[in-house]
Amino acid sequence: MGEQVHNRLAVVRAERKVSRQVLAETVGVHYQTIGYIERGQYNPSLDLALKIARFFGLPVEALFSLEPFRPLTDEVYGRKQQ
Repeated sequence: MGEQVHNRLAVVRAERKVSRQVLAETVGVHYQTIGYIERGQYNPSLDLALKIARFFGLPVEALFSLEPFRPLTDEVYGRKQQ
């Protein structure tokens, strides 16, 4: 599969109150694909990652990264990464 792509998709989806089904239909994939991406079992294509980012109105790097994301609480409250 190659390098794992880390994501914050589940967090953003929950925050925006968007179901897997709605997101999947909008970006043109099966709802199970969204679950696979959220669990890190499937890396989205560039095309799909860009469609998901566009759906949420976020830059793609806010949702997907080659490096693990810092916890949101660390980012919000300004903790230094160790």
